[in-house]
Amino acid sequence: MTLQEACRKAAAAFSAAGIPDPAWDSGLMMERVTGVAPLLARLSQRELTAAEQEQFAALCARRLTREPLQYILGEQSFLGRSFRVDARVLIPRPETELLAERAADALRGMPGAPRALDLCCGSGCLGVTLALEAPNAQVEAADLSEDALTVARDNARRLGAAVAFFQGDLWQAVADRRYHLIVSNPPYIPDQDCGTLQAEVMREPPMALRGGADGLDFYRRIAAGLGDHMLPEGALFLEVGAGQAEQVADMLSREGLRAECHRDYQGILRIVEAWRA
Repeated sequence: MTLQEACRKAAAAFSAAGIPDPAWDSGLMMERVTGVAPLLARLSQRELTAAEQEQFAALCARRLTREPLQYILGEQSFLGRSFRVDARVLIPRPETELLAERAADALRGMPGAPRALDLCCGSGCLGVTLALEAPNAQVEAADLSEDALTVARDNARRLGAAVAFFQGDLWQAVADRRYHLIVSNPPYIPDQDCGTLQAEVMREPPMALRGGADGLDFYRRIAAGLGDHMLPEGALFLEVGAGQAEQVADMLSREGLRAECHRDYQGILRIVEAWRA
């Protein structure tokens, strides 16, 4: 069987199973097996070896269970860097790249050696990015999940980022510590919606998705702790779910912060940025 034939067969099976972007997935998995770039793999007349056929079939079988492609490949690109991901962590999304860019810009503009925190760090994509994009900053990251912290520490080590990690439930993880900048992509999906998500999303860690009855539980807890953990003239950057931005901005305004909302690539208000007056 040629690479082209195998990719076409896999894509047809993926399409029949309702998997989004079937041709794209088949090409990426073929690249993992053969080292041939996805587009070339989908056109190649080279014959697969028996070992390659077996490896490719195994990857396809996993994808047909709706296991996310990123978990199968073990990585996800985030602002041009490859982060390792698996079932222990949420898969980084493009909209979170916008959050990272805005937070990094703000951090670079702060004098001296500002202290930054990635709260609910998951894979560490935000904290690691901040450390690499603003090398003068002192970056810390926290998560309740020790499994997630294992992944985040590995990403920091591989990418050469100086990040200190702490385990605990939100602010409890950082006790009496205070920061110039705090960034967070907390769980924000309403509990009742978690059973209706795309099949791939439902394979991600539930604790990284479930945000309480209205999806806002974590934002309330984050807002309540800002007085103890944000330094004067500090900044906060949050990713929020669709339709949540104005409510979160209002929470932060009641805590004495100046809040504004920003849209993602789809025009959805996705980022809430707030500063101490």
